[in-house]
Parts: sequence; structure tokens; C-alpha cells
Amino acid sequence: MRASATDPNATAGHRRARRTAGAIASAALLLPLLGAAPSSTAAQAPSAQLQRAFADAAAEYHVPQSVLLAVSYLQSRWDAHAGAPSVSGGYGPMHLTDARTAIAEAPHHSEGTEDARGDSSRAALLPDAKVPENSELPSRLKTLTKAAELTGLSAEQLRTDAAANVEGGAALLAAAQQDLGEPLSDDAADWYGAVARFSGADDSATAATYADDVYDVIHEGEERLTDAGQQVALAAQPEVSPDTAQLRRAGLRAASAAGTECPDSVACEWVPAPYEEFGEGDYGNHDLGDRPASQSIKYIVIHDTEGTWDGVLKLVQDPTYVSWNYTLRSTDGHIAQHVKAKDVAWHAGNWYINAKSIGLEHEGFLASPDAWYTEEMYQASARLVKYLSKKYAIPLDRQHIIGHDNVPGPTTSTIPGMHTDPGPYWDWQHYFTLLGHPFHGATKQGGGLVTVLPDFYKNQPVYTGCVTKDEPCAAHGSSEVRLYSQPDETSPLIKDIGLHPKGDASTIDVNDVASRVSTGQQYAVAGRDGDWTAIWYLGQKAWFKNPKKQPTAVNASGSVITPKDGLQEIPVYGRAYPEKEAYPTGVPVQSVSPLPYQLLAGQEYAVGDKVPGEYFYAPTFDTAPHKVVIGTDMYYEIQFGHRVAFVRAADVKVMPSHS
Repeated sequence: MRASATDPNATAGHRRARRTAGAIASAALLLPLLGAAPSSTAAQAPSAQLQRAFADAAAEYHVPQSVLLAVSYLQSRWDAHAGAPSVSGGYGPMHLTDARTAIAEAPHHSEGTEDARGDSSRAALLPDAKVPENSELPSRLKTLTKAAELTGLSAEQLRTDAAANVEGGAALLAAAQQDLGEPLSDDAADWYGAVARFSGADDSATAATYADDVYDVIHEGEERLTDAGQQVALAAQPEVSPDTAQLRRAGLRAASAAGTECPDSVACEWVPAPYEEFGEGDYGNHDLGDRPASQSIKYIVIHDTEGTWDGVLKLVQDPTYVSWNYTLRSTDGHIAQHVKAKDVAWHAGNWYINAKSIGLEHEGFLASPDAWYTEEMYQASARLVKYLSKKYAIPLDRQHIIGHDNVPGPTTSTIPGMHTDPGPYWDWQHYFTLLGHPFHGATKQGGGLVTVLPDFYKNQPVYTGCVTKDEPCAAHGSSEVRLYSQPDETSPLIKDIGLHPKGDASTIDVNDVASRVSTGQQYAVAGRDGDWTAIWYLGQKAWFKNPKKQPTAVNASGSVITPKDGLQEIPVYGRAYPEKEAYPTGVPVQSVSPLPYQLLAGQEYAVGDKVPGEYFYAPTFDTAPHKVVIGTDMYYEIQFGHRVAFVRAADVKVMPSHS
């Protein structure tokens, strides 16, 4: 078996969510559709209905059940998501795409006040991108319409009824097989070309990678309990040997991976971001560097695009816009690289993090985005991150593999404008399992730290603002856990004076990260009270519900920092810049400005790296004056709030966590 489990919380495998108006009818629609099956299904266990739907659809459209199950697993892990769309407008277990109402917002680098470059040495770059018309959507984002034509089922049924959705997927596979002139064979080996076509990829490399992944599922098998409580299994069939020669007849373009920095296990192409001047000596959209020789790469930052694949690729090729290193496509996991790892892309809103990181944008663009991400994109992303981690010695933990929402504001004034993607619906537990580093408790009792680890599917905190301001979002599994000022859900949420500088209370808005912790993050324990655990967070004691029957965190141990003896409070920073004496002539001294928080005596915070102060001076198109300034003043990265932060090593002492 592949790394998997029967519990959705233990499987291997931005911020907003939407449920279609008919999503609640999903369960009601399921039974009539299954009524066409033999009468023996009437007594069938409800938890086995989806398995039966795969069998019925496979039989009706003469598609091998193993092929149908494996394709569905790579699209959705067999989850129905209660009729909610994926980030690319895909619905149901087969991820049938219906993006007619997509593109209602600008890409996220065009949103808010965050300067993606994040360096005050040059004027803030606040790009304004126009989104494409719906008519420009490619066919891979309109497969639900074709499935409706093939099956005679309504679009609403295909969106909200899991069994109908599976039937639609089977019809698409059968149509692809027939378009290739292949027979509707009962041998899974004969369907390689149709599977490649189902991916929606327009190039042979991506289609082949997708088809290979589907046959890997067939070879190794899978089994899990879905988000709707459906037990689904695919028995391993290692003997299946697909006819890969079919791909040559699929009429797909050839795509070259030449020039890319990608593992062989993904489909990758080079779509370069320009290094050009434009008007008045200004330039964009990245800086040339010499990493890791000149400065180490410490972080990988996970983003979502808030834009379509084609539109986003146009933006990153615009010298007046901003940049990131890689973009990943939702439907098939295809990867485009834009900026070499040696160079510095402008993506995180914090120049220190940009200079030390690689940015990955994941396609997602609906008016109510981030409901869920396809398994193929998760897997492609994990393969890329594993490759980069090994190549640049980046630790696979949550202080180095971070979301854009974990990047600190570099200065006090920038904190309210920092972005919040990929948001509470990115499944960090599943992602790190795919990375080969699943989160787990390190100690049964005590240990002094906790690792945030809720059951993604059962953990469904209420958020607002996904579609309409202050209106509740659809119920959805989440990686995040809410924090309170007392061990009581009626008590006020923890305040973030940086995010809400006017003293406003924290909210449950989906983009308000003031009082939330995320899966994989570690915090020092500040107290326990029954089913509640307290941690040190933004200079405060913050409580979260952590019942034994459904824990939201597990015990851990490690190193923590606390202010040195005699210091009642110490400053916290959003970047680790050198001391002024380190700057050579010709390089302006950068302010080492603290954030508006205080780390108080007696408080402890989990420790990441110890690093020297560092600044990459690159304010001009001409690279001659560029310089990496490295100081002697040392910093520790800490998990201070929802975002990471830095403290001067001279201000703190490091010690083992204790219960």
C-alpha cells in the first residue's frame, strides 16, 4: 500500500471556502441515483455507497474500476467536500471542473498593501493586475459541462451528488478512450492514453507524469475513509503494465524541462521571469544573486495564486509585476519555474525572507477560493519541496516550510497588510506526510512544548468572510486552532496589537490570523486546565481547547528561548538585519527596528535557527553594487505568534523545554 490509512486524519496523503447552493442536497441525491443499481444495494451499508458508485459507473461506461478509482484518488482522494469547489473550480470525487463563475478577484500580489519585495531601499511595488474573462478559460477547467453532455445528468447533480460525479468521470474517461481509437477494454493496461488525456494537460510530459501517478496508485493500492464517512478501497495490482505508447497518439505538444531546477518525478518547464529595466531606471521583477554561495537558502514559502494558470504566467513574465520561483497547476500538478534558485524573487512581502527563500505559488482563483486542493498538486508540490530541501539543506519543519501567512511583517507598519495565503484550508498534516516528515508527538507526558495537530476533517472552526463579509463560511476541515484569553470559548480571542493597532478585537474572519495557530507549529506550554492548554503567544498566555478524546495538539520537547536573567522584556523583530558597524561604505545602514510586541521575562518560545544578521543590498538593475552584508550580531528564529519572528541572541538564553 502507498502511505495511507483508513482514518482521514492519518492519511498520507486561502483563505476562503464556498459551498454551492445545492450542496446540502448531496446526501438526498445519492440514494435515487444508486436506486438504479441491483436491489441488493438497498440493504447496503451507507459507508459503502461510494464504493458501489464506482463499481456501477465502471460497469455502465466499460471503464476498469481500478482506473476510475485511481484517477479519482489523484484528483480528490475520493472526498466529495460536500459539493464545495476546489481552488480551480473542480467538484466531487472526480474533480469535474466548472469554472464559469471564476476569476472574481485579482491575483493575491495585486491585493492589499503588502509590498511583495518588502525592502524600503526602493519604492514599494504595488502591482495592479487585471483578471482575464471567463471566456478565456481552457477546456481543462470546463470538464463538468462535457460530462453533463455525455451523461444527460444536470450540472447541479454533477456538482453535488458524489455518485453522479463519479458517473461523469467515467463518461469522460470512456470518451477519451474512444477519441484515441482504443477499445473500451476491461484491462487497465489499455487505458494509459485516456488517463493522460483526463489530466487536461496540453503537453506530453505532464500528461505522462499524471498517468504514471495514476498507475502507481493502481500498482500499490489505496484505502481510506473519506470526508463523508465513505470507506473506499482499491486493491493493489502490481502486475498491471500500461501501454505507454498510446501517449504518442494523444496529439499533445512536447514540453522541454531544459533549464529547470526540478526533480525527475514532476513535469516541469521553464517560463522565465524577465530581468529588465522599465522607465525612469526602475526594474523588475526579481534580483540576480548567487545563492547559496553568497547567502544560504533557509525557507520555502507556500502561496496560492488567486489567479488562473494562464493569467498568472502572463503576470510573472511582466517586468513591472512581481515574481516567485515556481507555479504549480491544480488540475494536473504541472510546474513552471520562473526564477532560478540562485536569484531572489519578490513574493513574501519581507526582503529578509525573500533573500533567504524560494516561493511556490499554487493555482487557485475562485471568488471563494481555497476550499480544497487536488491530490496531484499536493503530490507534485511535495516532490518539488523534497528536492529543494535536499539540494539546499532546508529542514522539513514548520519553521522552514512556511505559508505566506507565517511570514512576519518586516516593520510595524507593514503587519496589517501582510498576506494570509494559503490559509486555514491548506492541509499541512497531509502535506508533511507526503514530504516524508509526518507530525507526531515526541513525548507521552509533558515535554514543555506542544505541536499543533488537529484532525483536519473533524476540526472545523467557524470562519466568516469567505463569500460575504461577516457571513459564516461553509463548514470545512481546517489546519488551524483558535486561541482565547481564558480557558473558555466565551472569553475574548487573543489580541494582536500589530495586526489590529487601533486596539480592535481579533475576529473569526477567515483572513484574520491574530488568534490562530497552525498544524505543525510548536509552542511552549504556559499552563493546563482540564481540556485546555495554554501557550506563550505574542507575549501573552493564550488558551486553546485540547480535549483528550479529540486533541488539537500533542506533547513535544525541544529547545526554547527566554529573556536573559535580569531582563524584564526584550524586543522582537520581523527580520534579522546586521548591526550598523557591519555595513561597508556605499551600503546604506538598514534600521533594526523592533515590532510592537514584547517578549517578557518568564515566557518561553520554541527555537528555530540561529543565524547572523544578514542584508542583501540590491536596489538597482545594475548588479555591480549588489552586496550581501553579514554581521556578527546573532539572532534566533522563534515561533512567536501565527507568524515566525526573530530575537537577538544577546538578549536570550536557550534551554531545554520542560514540563
